[in-house]
Amino acid sequence: MSGYVVTVEFRVKPDEISDFLRLVTQNARLSAETEPACRQFDVVVPDGAPHTVFLYEIYDDKPGFEKHMATPHFHDFDRQSAPMVRSKSVSAGRLHFAGRSPTKSKRKNPKDIP
Repeated sequence: MSGYVVTVEFRVKPDEISDFLRLVTQNARLSAETEPACRQFDVVVPDGAPHTVFLYEIYDDKPGFEKHMATPHFHDFDRQSAPMVRSKSVSAGRLHFAGRSPTKSKRKNPKDIP
């Protein structure tokens, strides 16, 4: 399996976390719904780190990610969220392996999860 993975870790100012989560969720949703090269876009708040937000994104390839960074919704997110962020770390690379459980991957609806 091929793909281009991007991870981003944000440290968000405590008084800005609600607004930041609203903005990043909107960006993730628009990316997943409107960008053909975007396979996955997860927004995670790690346990015990309420002011940290971790993004896990998978694109078909690096040009697909570059197209993502040129979209109006990405530019809006980047511009509006920048003052809310204390620090940001980005890593990117080729997807080497994507493991999926055969039984879990067949679930169509989150309500099917026991």
